[in-house]
Amino acid sequence: MSKVWLVGAGPGDPELITLKAKRLLEAADVVLYDHLASTSLLAFAPDSAELIYVGKKKSDHALSQEQICELLVDRGRRELNVVRLKGGDPFMFGRGGEEAEALSDAGLPFEVVPGVTSPLGIAAYTGVPLTHRDRTSVVTFVTGHDVAKIDWAKVGGSETLVVFMGLSQFDEIAARIVAGGRAASTPAMAVRWGTRPDQAVLTGTLATLPELIRAHGMKPPATIIVGDVVGLRGKLSWFEKLPLFGQRIVVTRAKDQADSLSAPLRQLGAEVVELPTIEIQPARDYAALDAAIQRLGEYDWLIFTSVNGVRCFLERLDLAGTVDLRSIRGKLCAIGPATRDALERFHLKVDVMAQEYVAEGLLRALSGFDLNGAKVLIARAAVARDILPDELRRRGAAVDVVEAYRTGAPADLAARAALVLQSKIDWIAFTSSSTANNLIAACGAEVLKAVRVASIGPVTSATLRDAGVEVTVEASPHTVPGLVSAILMAGIIEE
Repeated sequence: MSKVWLVGAGPGDPELITLKAKRLLEAADVVLYDHLASTSLLAFAPDSAELIYVGKKKSDHALSQEQICELLVDRGRRELNVVRLKGGDPFMFGRGGEEAEALSDAGLPFEVVPGVTSPLGIAAYTGVPLTHRDRTSVVTFVTGHDVAKIDWAKVGGSETLVVFMGLSQFDEIAARIVAGGRAASTPAMAVRWGTRPDQAVLTGTLATLPELIRAHGMKPPATIIVGDVVGLRGKLSWFEKLPLFGQRIVVTRAKDQADSLSAPLRQLGAEVVELPTIEIQPARDYAALDAAIQRLGEYDWLIFTSVNGVRCFLERLDLAGTVDLRSIRGKLCAIGPATRDALERFHLKVDVMAQEYVAEGLLRALSGFDLNGAKVLIARAAVARDILPDELRRRGAAVDVVEAYRTGAPADLAARAALVLQSKIDWIAFTSSSTANNLIAACGAEVLKAVRVASIGPVTSATLRDAGVEVTVEASPHTVPGLVSAILMAGIIEE
């Protein structure tokens, strides 16, 4: 049954979303999302879903609250699965109560899915527990949006005080709290974009924090915590100590493969911006691949030079009628561990793997085998270096090179790249020559000269250098984990 769900998106880190929220996004027909909800969560929604930005910043509302309620009612009446994705928790100063009332008044079914509210996320990611047996057993949540409506003398005495939406008015709030009897030396902290890689924290006291906010130019959205627990930050803080915290890294892998690089970088504290500069496309003509699959039993060797080659080969094999995995008679050769793992997921054991994950490494790995007269199948991208098949033929092998897939640049690459690269970037990571060539073709090599560049291996590095781009680090081994390690080591050396 269709329904409207008011869903908490959490405090900023997209991995803090609940499993239920993820499931609902995956089945959504419509998603209404606000300014504080991480836009990366929209990737969970189906491509067919209607995505509507209804964000509200201070003095900058895309839609009024009344208009948002009207949209929810309208989409709900169309018998669609509607997700209202709200930063933090819907019922914690999120105006979720008003939206639930509007749905109830309209007679529409709805559910509320709680999220991690910002103070809880901030507490965890700054090392400031809101409660502590030796320091506080009382927590008060208050909005600072309208200072005059709050009895600050009363709430200001709370052992831990959390102030939402009070950054711009904190001079007056702090003064009222002190006037109400709270010591001016009480520890206080302001946190902007808590739980995100660009988390910014200012710590002081009720007396000093207002001036610190002005001096550092901190802007909303921010949350303020007042109380003795703030003093634990120096001891319990962990997030900002992650080795890549504060580093903004652009990942250029294809959309459906980016996470294998993005995830470990995020775990190390980096802010990852995914900018796919390549997309995997079907072969122009599968005739050669399909014909090779029909003769699968004739090949002495099957050589795979990428995960995509494995995937596309097996997809065509599935469509081949009477031919299946049992027809494979030859040995299997993989260029590296990722390609080997892709084969082994189908219980296909790899006989030979290169020690250096490039074509030259494959040739060295095969040097101990007599290939004279051997029949070899290489299923790969339409455009690739010919050093591998040429050298195998020189060694006497009969080599069939068949197109299993093509690579191309996304249609909107130039526009998306211009948008991403206009902001501060610390690293751009390239995992193939194609990812580098496509970005350079879209934006020019000049945009890469102001940032550090990480390359997965010598072939990609040569492509970049030929374009006049300096390579800061090169992965060793030439794998995604090797690329992560190279970036990490560069950061450690700089420190």
